Amino acid sequence: MPAPIIVTALFGAKDQAFFDAERRAHFPPERNHLAAHLTMFHHIPPGVLDELHRRLTDATRGVPAPAARLAGAFSLGRGVAYRIDSPELADIRARLADAFHGLLTPQDQAGWRAHVTIQNKVDSAVARALLAQVQARFAARAVEIAGLAAYWYRGGPWELIRRYPFTA
Repeated sequence: MPAPIIVTALFGAKDQAFFDAERRAHFPPERNHLAAHLTMFHHIPPGVLDELHRRLTDATRGVPAPAARLAGAFSLGRGVAYRIDSPELADIRARLADAFHGLLTPQDQAGWRAHVTIQNKVDSAVARALLAQVQARFAARAVEIAGLAAYWYRGGPWELIRRYPFTA
């Protein structure tokens, strides 16, 4: 059944394991139904799946993985996220946003802040405490972006449509 499509960046195995461990440690367990992820688009209309497939393939096939850095932690108000800096990944997202202009939700039209949420929907004091803890031990480092992925969103855990690895 058609449903909105979510597009994410995929991490290399080591970085995925790190972000998943952070999420397991800090995300409310009753809300933690997904692996850690870097969302690029929250709602692509299902009717453009073929065009999305072509564009994600073009963005990754024969293309080197974009350089990326774990650049800091920041507050979500009632949660905490890690900021990911990657001008190359931001360029890929901008090209996709241009291609689907007029079809994007206001959330996806707004400025993009690449991040991985490790805690959400907790009391703001709990979030502030975690942010202080994460910032105290934080060290910037490279992060591997291994590919892109598309998922169906049907209200629960996401259903993978396809992964698009960087192949150069």
